[in-house]
Amino acid sequence: MAENPGPPKPGRMLFALVIALVAIGPLSTDLYLPSLPAIGRALAADVAGTQLTLSAFMVAFAFAQLAYGPLSDCYGRRPVVIAGIAIYALASLACAFAPSIDWLIAGRAAQAAGACAGVVLGRAIVRDVYGREGAARMLALVGSVMAFAPALGPVLGGIVEVNFGWRWNFALLVAFAIVLVALLARKLVETNHRRDPRALDPVAMLRNYATLLRDRRYMGYALCVAAGYAGLFSFISGSSFVLIDDLGLTPDVYSWFFVMCVVGYFTGAQLAARLTMRLGIDRMLVIGAAIKTAGGAAMLGMALSGLVTASVAGAVILVVPMAVYMIGFGISMPNGQGGALAPFPHMAGAASALMGFQQMAWAAGVGIAFGHLHDGTPRVLAGLVLASALAHVASLAFLVRPFAKR
Repeated sequence: MAENPGPPKPGRMLFALVIALVAIGPLSTDLYLPSLPAIGRALAADVAGTQLTLSAFMVAFAFAQLAYGPLSDCYGRRPVVIAGIAIYALASLACAFAPSIDWLIAGRAAQAAGACAGVVLGRAIVRDVYGREGAARMLALVGSVMAFAPALGPVLGGIVEVNFGWRWNFALLVAFAIVLVALLARKLVETNHRRDPRALDPVAMLRNYATLLRDRRYMGYALCVAAGYAGLFSFISGSSFVLIDDLGLTPDVYSWFFVMCVVGYFTGAQLAARLTMRLGIDRMLVIGAAIKTAGGAAMLGMALSGLVTASVAGAVILVVPMAVYMIGFGISMPNGQGGALAPFPHMAGAASALMGFQQMAWAAGVGIAFGHLHDGTPRVLAGLVLASALAHVASLAFLVRPFAKR
C-alpha cells in the first residue's frame, strides 16, 4: 500500500497563493468603498439601501462557508477553491453591469458565495501544512503581507471612481479572479491528505458543528475573531458615509485615511508574527484586546467631544484612534484563528467555516445597525467600534479564560 505522502512542503508559491486567496475578501469590500456614496446616487438608493451591498455580501459569505468547509474536507481543497473563485468571477461581472440597487445587492451576495472559498480554504490550507503555534505565526505573516490589499483597495478604488466610475472597480475584480483561477489550476498542490468521505453526510456535518459549538475554548477564540472583525467592519461599512458625506472628504482623499488604518493593522500583524512563538496565543490575545479597547474608547471620546469637524483635521482626529484599534486587531486576529483551528486537524475545513460564519454574521449585524442608526455624526460608528472591542474582552474573560488554571 502506498504511504500517505502528507502535506506538501511550504514554498513561496503556496505562500503567494494563500495570500491571494485570503486577500480576495478584503479586496471585494475595500475596492469599492470610495464609490458607495456615488453608487447610492447613481442607483437612487439611500444610505441603508446602499449599505446593504456590504451586509448582503457578509450574510452570503457567512452561510456559504458552512458548505465550503465540509466540501473541502471531503473532496480536497484544490477543486473546491477553483470552483469558488470561478463563481466569484461571474458574479463580479454581474455587479459591473448592475442596472439597479437590488441587482447589485443580489450580485454582491453571489460574489460572496464565491469569494468565501478563498478565505475559508486559504486558512484550512495553512492548518494542513503548519501546527498550532506555527499556523498562528503563518497567518500573521500572511496578514502582514496581505495588509497591502486593503491599503491598495481604497486608494485604487478612489482613483478609479474619480476617473472612470464605480462600475470599473468591479471590472478590476473580474480580471483579478480570472488570473487567480489560472494560477490555482496550474500551481496549487492539494494539501488535504486526511479527507473525510463522511464530511458531507448531514448527520456527520451536524455532529462536527455541534462538537465545535460545545467546545468552550474554540467558541472563545472564534468570538474574539468575530468581535474584532465586527469593529473593522463598522469602519468599512460606515467610514465612507461619515468621512465623505458628513466630513466632506473627496473619494480619493478618503482612501488615504483608510490607508492609515491599514498601517495600524500591518504593525499589529508584524508584532504578532514576531512575538506569538515567544508569548503564546493567549497572551497575544490579551494584548490585542487591551489595545483595541483603548482605541475604541478614544474614538468614541473624540466623537463625543465636538472636535471632529467637517475638515481634514477633523477626519484625522477620528481616524487615528481607529488606527490604534487596528494595531490590536492585527495582533489578535491571527492568534484567535490559530487558537480556534489548532485542536481540529481532522475537520479543519469545518472549524474554519464555522469561525468564518460567526465572523461574517457579526459583521453583517454591525453593518445593518450602522445603516439604520447613522445620524449624520461619527458617534454611531465610534460606538460600534468600542462595543466590538468590549465583546472581545468578554470572550476572553468568560470563554478562553487565558489566566485560569487548566
